[in-house]
Amino acid sequence: MAATSYGTNDPLTVKLWSKKLAVEVLKQTWASRFMGMESSNIIQVKDELSKSAGDKITYGLRMQLSGQGVIGDGALVGNEEALTTYSDSIVINQLRNAVRSAGRMSQQRIPFSIRQESLDGLRDWWTDRLDYSFMNQICGNVAQTNLQYTGLQAPIAPDANHYMTVSSAITTDEGLGSTNIFSNIQVIDRAVERAKTLTPAIRPVRVDGKEFYVAFLHPYQVTDLRQNSATGQFLDLNKAIATGGVTNDNPIFDGSLGVYNGVIFHEDYRVSTGCNSTTSAAISTVRRAVMCGGQASMLAFGRDNSAEKFTWVEELFDYENELGVSAGLIFGLKKTVFNSQDFATIVMSSYAVSH
Repeated sequence: MAATSYGTNDPLTVKLWSKKLAVEVLKQTWASRFMGMESSNIIQVKDELSKSAGDKITYGLRMQLSGQGVIGDGALVGNEEALTTYSDSIVINQLRNAVRSAGRMSQQRIPFSIRQESLDGLRDWWTDRLDYSFMNQICGNVAQTNLQYTGLQAPIAPDANHYMTVSSAITTDEGLGSTNIFSNIQVIDRAVERAKTLTPAIRPVRVDGKEFYVAFLHPYQVTDLRQNSATGQFLDLNKAIATGGVTNDNPIFDGSLGVYNGVIFHEDYRVSTGCNSTTSAAISTVRRAVMCGGQASMLAFGRDNSAEKFTWVEELFDYENELGVSAGLIFGLKKTVFNSQDFATIVMSSYAVSH
């Protein structure tokens, strides 16, 4: 009886596992629910380099016209207004990781597949790496200098207009003490007010005809918020969802803590520590919650990854005794910044420690 099988290094096998890795990573990634090709997404995916050569994408921002115009038959010639535009760019590079078996005898002793365990391990590694890159970028975590955890480009510290602390009297992370915890939800009111009045204003994302911002808090900050049982605080957060005020079928609500003042709250342990404003050193007693609008960050992929995005390579060593598997991705992830100003993020720092 004839049987069809596909062995290690078969092109179809490699393509199959590459596709499986791409699907499972994007499904598991926390940030994937905020990704999309449109500018209304928090993470806008740029695909220009997936179809052509290059390692850098430059994108622009046109500011709103601000001239007064001309009334009646007043001369318009000589009163024209110049367009004001700014640009930002994202660089892509390759990141890879691999696992390798100890040999056929080692595989004989275990009841599971090395290839499957390689897929699971590399999936978890890539999921965590992409999520950390997203959070370190939007938090402006300049204390993290390892580009492998920052989307392959250096984080940029938040500017003064896009940074605040839970105390309006404190202007730096290092100034926050134990009395400056994230226990009062009204810091969100300040952030929303600023988002709407900045130039340019931070554009919310649209979900089922309604507009929302998205805020990410560290578990320490969430605990501080939960412990305030006063009316209008944490206990009222999920009232909008529970009473049907919003549609929670959209992925942007998946796993959320609730909604307040048009802001969807999410909890993530990857929310970065504070950063010293002078030395950029990490401050372990501070966490940087961050509120985002549309196009808060950009994610770009390279063309070598085809539709599967990830490369999957299997290789045999030592006279085909050992199996090695590698998974790579050409990508870049970056917070959006125009004219040295954050475009769609507001950092909200607080003192936050384990309880």
